Amino acid sequence: MRPLSLFAVALLALTVSLTADENNKTTAALQELLRRFPDADANRDGILTQDEVRLYRDQLRRKQPPAAAKSTAPTFANVKYGTHERQVLDLYQAASDKPTPLVIYIHGGGFVGGSKAVPAERVQRFLNAGISLAAIHYRFVDGQDVVFPMPQHDGARAVQFLRTKAADWNLDSSRIACFGGSAGAGISMWIAFHDDLADPDADDPVLRQSTRITAVGTFGGQSTYDPVQIKKLIGGRAWEHPSLLKVYGLKSTEEALNPTAELQKLYDEASAFTHLTADDPPLYMVYSEADGPLPANAKPGQGIHHPNFGRHLQQRMNDL
Repeated sequence: MRPLSLFAVALLALTVSLTADENNKTTAALQELLRRFPDADANRDGILTQDEVRLYRDQLRRKQPPAAAKSTAPTFANVKYGTHERQVLDLYQAASDKPTPLVIYIHGGGFVGGSKAVPAERVQRFLNAGISLAAIHYRFVDGQDVVFPMPQHDGARAVQFLRTKAADWNLDSSRIACFGGSAGAGISMWIAFHDDLADPDADDPVLRQSTRITAVGTFGGQSTYDPVQIKKLIGGRAWEHPSLLKVYGLKSTEEALNPTAELQKLYDEASAFTHLTADDPPLYMVYSEADGPLPANAKPGQGIHHPNFGRHLQQRMNDL
């Protein structure tokens, strides 16, 4: 049906031009349409008229399947996985008589913005493949009360919470993957590479669940959030991204580039790269930012999605 749909659009455009410009070009266009689509000639007289074009266009429109919905509503919306107002998630449940794999989408936004809203087309791709999809919010950093690695722990807790809902929501807790872009990519990799955060003795049943996942996908992900390492890896002023001070509660770039032992420990804890071990799940990375050295006049934060982040991680993986 797709070629007919495109043809219907072409006919619509043509009828507009017919009304505005009756000339030899119009006649030639009608003759070409008749050659390609002889069924449009309703009275079979060998001459295609504007009225026949409109009639055929309307017939094609009636044959088209209903347009896809502009939005796909979650099966379960704004479910709380923690006590903070941003610790909520949506679950799009795939129809199946067996427990379904689960993919968790973690949005980007520099750890200070963004939304768990997922385009309907993307949701439908997962559901059509028999995969349930969760999309989470997490706490935004503010440089004071919320700093690293609190957003990362929110992502991990969402994994744990979803495992507690496996039976209720028909999820296969042994097949969970995470994906996201930028900040969401960083959280996804952190979850994938970090040692299991499950605490079997925790009073909270959510915290008793495993945080380990089976696969991870990223778009423009940062393998490290260590400003010193970013300066070495990327160059330019990528390390001056405004979020890199806020996520650690720092006041100056001088502090960032001259970390105390305690701050360096925090850099290491917050970065996915430092947690990578040979038993971690496979990673699929995509980078769309321009490759190569940054320009001399690069702006602060430019290069924060540079492919060198991926190379850095890939080399480490190859060395394991």
